[in-house]
Amino acid sequence: MRDFISVIEILKAYIAKQKEGKVLDKDVAALLGMSQARLATLKKRNTLPYESILLFCKREELCCSEIFFD
Repeated sequence: MRDFISVIEILKAYIAKQKEGKVLDKDVAALLGMSQARLATLKKRNTLPYESILLFCKREELCCSEIFFD
């Protein structure tokens, strides 16, 4: 299973396909429907927001196993 940093990098890569320029943590937070401060707290604790990521995967019709597993 991937760690927090790896999952966030995968989400950033997904955003980069749709947006020009550098993708920041605030973009990931917006994508997951949370504040930048909340994402920063989760990052500090190395805790994944599973529910938010799963809801995002459902909304975007993505396979969540590609995000969470190698």
